[in-house]
This record gives sequence, structure tokens and C-alpha cells, in this order.
Amino acid sequence: MAEPVVVAAEGGAVAGVHADAVTAAAPDAVTVGAPDAVLAAVPAAVPAAVPAAVPASGPAGRTVTEETVTVAFGGDRDGRAPLTWGQRAIWHAIRRTAPNDHYFNIGRVLPLADRGRPATVADAVRALGALMERHEALRTRLELPADGQGADAGQRLAATGRLPVTLAHAQDPADAERTAHALLDRLSATRFAYTSEWPVRAALVAVGDRVTHAVLVLCHLAADGHGAEVLVRDLRLLVRRGSAGRPPAATPLDLAREQHGDAGRRRGAAALAHWEAGYRAAPATMFPEPVAAPRTPRFWTGRIVSPALARAVAAVATAHRVSGSTVLLTAAAVLVAAGQGHRTAAVMPIVGNRTAAGHRDLVTTLSQDGLFVLDLAAAGTPEPSFTDLLPAAYRSALRSYRAAVYDPVEWDALGERLRTERGAEVHPYCCFNDMRLVERPAPPGPAPTAGELVELGGRTVFGFPATQERVACRYCLHITEEGDALAVSLTADTAYLPPETIRAHLYGIEELVVTAAAGRSPLLAGVRELLETAGKART
Repeated sequence: MAEPVVVAAEGGAVAGVHADAVTAAAPDAVTVGAPDAVLAAVPAAVPAAVPAAVPASGPAGRTVTEETVTVAFGGDRDGRAPLTWGQRAIWHAIRRTAPNDHYFNIGRVLPLADRGRPATVADAVRALGALMERHEALRTRLELPADGQGADAGQRLAATGRLPVTLAHAQDPADAERTAHALLDRLSATRFAYTSEWPVRAALVAVGDRVTHAVLVLCHLAADGHGAEVLVRDLRLLVRRGSAGRPPAATPLDLAREQHGDAGRRRGAAALAHWEAGYRAAPATMFPEPVAAPRTPRFWTGRIVSPALARAVAAVATAHRVSGSTVLLTAAAVLVAAGQGHRTAAVMPIVGNRTAAGHRDLVTTLSQDGLFVLDLAAAGTPEPSFTDLLPAAYRSALRSYRAAVYDPVEWDALGERLRTERGAEVHPYCCFNDMRLVERPAPPGPAPTAGELVELGGRTVFGFPATQERVACRYCLHITEEGDALAVSLTADTAYLPPETIRAHLYGIEELVVTAAAGRSPLLAGVRELLETAGKART
């Protein structure tokens, strides 16, 4: 088995960053998982106090010069508030993952030279200033209590400030493309200083006086994946039109105050009642015992890119009138439960919480964990197959999504109470994150034939692209798209899922869904055997 490649870039070095997805909501943006603005009011860029342009190591031995400009900004107000529940959730995860919490940074590259009018450096820095003014999340920093422990952390919104921006001068468009991805890698590679640093790092790449790319790296306290796409969209509009339209209908501070009010607490209590019922119906954890000595680094990421899986998911979802995300969530849950000998699966899907109209353009962290519980006997048939479970799984997924807005402090208290009752920690340590903003509809025409799926299966690619020393989970599945394929990544604790098991789970998802799409839905009784053999015939 090939050893993993650790993806990291030295400061200033140019190294490619693989893009997992080109999202539908922001077609120009590449990912490393929408009263008019008054342009005259946007402050001009102010040169930072740097002695001169700094040469950096460039692609193929070329020199890329860098300098820093400072973008001044001014908003309508300042203020303080508690953290929103989504912010509390990610802050909890950050504290558990530190010092490797740069894992949560969100990076985007926005090409600006591919279409539309050329953008000058002045255009781009004015647009960055307007972006800071438009979205309060970008002007908000963490505020810790006097003991610095973070249990009662809050947030502080600043009305004005200055953002340092790296300006890199490339020699030609190809040079600029590589430089932008190198900057993305570099700016993403370190944790944020949460109480003192603005929650966005920005860079511009120019060829001559024309900006070819903008780079944004976001602190997860300020934005989730959807919020990042809103920022990319707005920055593109601000650069090209000078306006991004009406301001967002909601703000993070107002949301925090609403959630911590009486109505918010009632909603949170109802959500936690769902969690308690689910916890009581499921095993305490999905991976109870280590099965191997951990590797070094301990956490490995396996990744499969499969055109066959993309076609199969769409076909199964259409045939059974569920979402493609439900198909993938069910496949993952069935394989985990069967592999561990559980009758019931418990998985924590990451839920976007963007159904309210006022939240669709809100830049903040709204995502929280849901709890998806699936009894493998829920199909109610003598010899149930994978697809027999989909109706029950769909209903369970909807319940999970509705109960994914709650106070993480109260969630922690629930977990502690159940730990005391059961004498063991209660936590699935099994996460599912469908990072696609939208699902592509099934292509027109008939469903793929078994032969077509076999042919597409020949294009499946697998590898171990990354490792890390610490992640606060044992099984973390991420879904993205890559062209006409689904890209599924599994980051796992090698003490519980050794590399060969990571590989088997990823190939198992493909085999389970593709076989179902071909009209031969696997029986649940045979899933464990399927997992034991999945992918072994592949080289």
C-alpha cells in the first residue's frame, strides 16, 4: 500500500493545492470539503510599513515578488455578543484539535482574469474593503474570559480596522495560477490568532497592473462552507460591478442574541430531546475498541474519485425518491454498523442550517452536527437489502436536520449526564459531511446499465493524500465533486480503522451503491462480507 503524501507548503514556496470541488454557487471559485454598495465610500488601500517588495520562491525556479498593502475599512457599528451556537460548536472542535486546528481553515481561490472586465489592483483592494464592510463576520474576533479557558467565550465586532493583504507579482498567467494556489496553501497552513487576528487572510496575484486571482482563507468561527461561497460571490461582484446588491438580512450578533433568548432556548431544548432519544437507541459509540497500533501520524485520509459512484447515486436516489445525500449517508452507516457488528448505526451529519430565508446569505458558522440513527431492521422485510432501508433512512435524516440547532454547552451537559448513567462515554465518533452546496440532478434519459457502470468503474482512482496527528473523531467522511465524479474522503483514526480498512470502507460505499444501481441491491446480511472484500481486486 502506498504511503500517504503529507500536503504542506513552506512559507513562500510554490506548491500545487488540489481543488476538491468547483462549486455550483460560485463557479469561478476553486476550493482547498448571495442598498447597493457605494464604491466612493470604500477606503483606498494604504501601503503597509514594509521596506520593499519581498522576493519569494516561485514556480519552476522563477521569482515572484510580494509586498503587503493594508486595506482600511469602516462598518456601521460595533458591539459584543455571546457566540452563536454554530460558533460554539466549532470553537469546541477547535479547542479539542489544537494545536492542529488549522485543519478547520477554509480556503478559496477566485480567478479574476477569465472573463469580465480586467481588474486593477486598485479595483481589487477597494472590493476587499467593501467586503469587510458588508459582512460583519469578517470584522469580528473572539473574546475570551479573564481565565482564558474559553468556556464562556464571546465575540467582539469592530466598526473600523485595517486588513493586511499580500500582493504577489507574477510574470505570466500560468505563473499567476501556480502562485495563487501556493498562497492558498501557505495562508491555510497556520492556525488563526483568534482573539487578535481578523478572521480572514487575503492575497491578490497580479500580472502587471491586472489582478488575476484573489485568495481568501477564512477562520471557521467566521464562516462555514456556504458562507465562504457567499463571500466569493460577493467579492467577484464587487470587483466587476462595484456592488454586491442589498446587504444581508441578518447578522451574526443579532443571531447570537436571538439564540440565547427564550425562543432560542426552547428550540434548543426540543432538539436535544431528539439527541437524547437517539443516544438511548444506539450504541454508546460506533468504534468502541482499538484494533491496531496507531500509525504515525495517527490520522490518515483516504480518497476515492469515482464517476461510477456519481451516476449510481443519482440513479438510486431517483428510483427511490430520496436525495443523493441520503443514499451516501445510508451506505456509510450500513457499512460502519456491519463492520462493527452493531444492529443500529449512529452517524453525525454536518447540517448547514440554511433553510430560513434570512440565513441564506449570512456569513457566519451556522453548521452544526445532527444525529442520524438507523436501525438496520427498520426495513421490516425478512431479508432486507440496502435499498429497502432508504425510506426509513430518509425519514431519519430529516429528523436529524430538524434537530441540528442547539446550544453546544447544553449538548455537552447531556453527554455528561448520559456518560454518568451508562458508565461510558456516549458519542458516535462517526461523522458525515456532504460538502456539495447543491446536488446535480440525474442526467436525462434512462438509468445507467450494469455494463455502463462497470465501464465507468474502470476510471475510479484511490489514494491516501494526507495525514495528520490529531483529529477529534474516529471516522470523518467528506463528499465533494470532481468533474463528473464524486470524490469521497475518509479521515480516520488508524487505531480504530487501519489504512486497509479505510480503503475498504471507501470502495465498499462505491460497490454498495453501484451494485444497487445495477438492479442487484446487496442484502444487509452480506454487507460485512462485502466490506471484507471491497476493493481487493483493484490495483
